[in-house]
Amino acid sequence: MTKEFPNVQLIDHPLIQHKLTIMRDKNTATQDFRNLIREVSIIMGYEVLRDLPLEDVEIDTPLEKMTGKMLAGKKMCIVPILRAGTGFLDGLLQLVPSARVGHIGLYRDPETLIPVEYYMKMPEDLANRQVIVVDPMLATGHSAVAAVERIKDCDATDIKFMCLIAAPEGLKTFHEAHPDVTVYTAAIDRQLNDHGYILPGIGDAGDRIFGTK
Repeated sequence: MTKEFPNVQLIDHPLIQHKLTIMRDKNTATQDFRNLIREVSIIMGYEVLRDLPLEDVEIDTPLEKMTGKMLAGKKMCIVPILRAGTGFLDGLLQLVPSARVGHIGLYRDPETLIPVEYYMKMPEDLANRQVIVVDPMLATGHSAVAAVERIKDCDATDIKFMCLIAAPEGLKTFHEAHPDVTVYTAAIDRQLNDHGYILPGIGDAGDRIFGTK
């Protein structure tokens, strides 16, 4: 947790910081950016999923019986906010292949910066699942707030939010709306510009992932 933002976990592993610097570089190619965000999502995923419950199981090693630890069968759902959030999906599914995937589509109105929902589809029984909402950027915070609100409408109570970079303004907005949801991020940048983009940031994450402008 950080002193300024008590509901934020800053994951500042050296490998993440190294890869993030390459991603920030405007000259990094689309394919490289896409590979890097997948790699970072795996490293961050280890920390986000650190508290998964375990149970004892009896197994036979080549030499003797023993009691080992395995995941206790906690159901999970990963929810990328479209479209940039899908950049995290492959890495997290590599860690937890059995996870279900929900989708929520939001776009930011360029004039008001308010999110507009255009698509949502979730697995059943979110009340019984740990939900990881993912989006590379937590800028104004409005999209993240709206996404988590809709997921709570589906009776989900165990929710985490994972992003690559967050702005202080977005963290404040998110915390005021959802103080019960922990944010996991690799960096807290300086501020937003007049258009709601994070400074210094990485630009538009969706464009960087998909090679669009």
